[in-house]
Amino acid sequence: MSMLTALHEQRLLAVCQALKRSQARLVLDLGCGSGALTTLLLNDPGFEAILAMDRSSAALAALRQNLAPDLAPDRRLTLVHGSWTEVHAPCRNYQAAALVETIEHLDPRDLSRMENTVFSAYDLDCIVVTTPNGDYNTLLGLGPGQFRDPDHRFEWPRVKFRKWCRGLAARHGYQVGFGDIGDQDPELGAPTQMAVFSRASSASAT
Repeated sequence: MSMLTALHEQRLLAVCQALKRSQARLVLDLGCGSGALTTLLLNDPGFEAILAMDRSSAALAALRQNLAPDLAPDRRLTLVHGSWTEVHAPCRNYQAAALVETIEHLDPRDLSRMENTVFSAYDLDCIVVTTPNGDYNTLLGLGPGQFRDPDHRFEWPRVKFRKWCRGLAARHGYQVGFGDIGDQDPELGAPTQMAVFSRASSASAT
């Protein structure tokens, strides 16, 4: 198993565990891609409804193809073609959302639109966000200004990510906890950083 594959699996497991700790049963997978997290959630009967959204119709088509035959007709699953920076009526009345390796694909100028949609309009009890830890990039052989994926618009260091998250939490009435995913470097941290936003009644990451 390659390092990237192992990290991907660790990331999905960490997000799934955070959602389970929140006791959410109705979950949005925003920026779902080909559906790795969605599939994991569908395999857990504790999640009663999952809405998977992506702005790529090809990704949604891949998700449909990747579903196991016993999950393909699953009535718990709703697919939406759209952007998580815009309010979509089907996304209302859910309890939690996951944005897994998603925010770094946005132009920084669109982060406020994402905030207004996900953190305000959807009124969620729990929001889980993962993103690359820019501090770790030197260990991957990347120089200043180089990103892990050509579609990434930024890869924040831990200090900047945590400052941004604390601002979101303060503006929208959340508590926020942080987690690290992947092999830890004593100075540079782990390759993936995670934030878990929760209302007072929900658990957060440590």
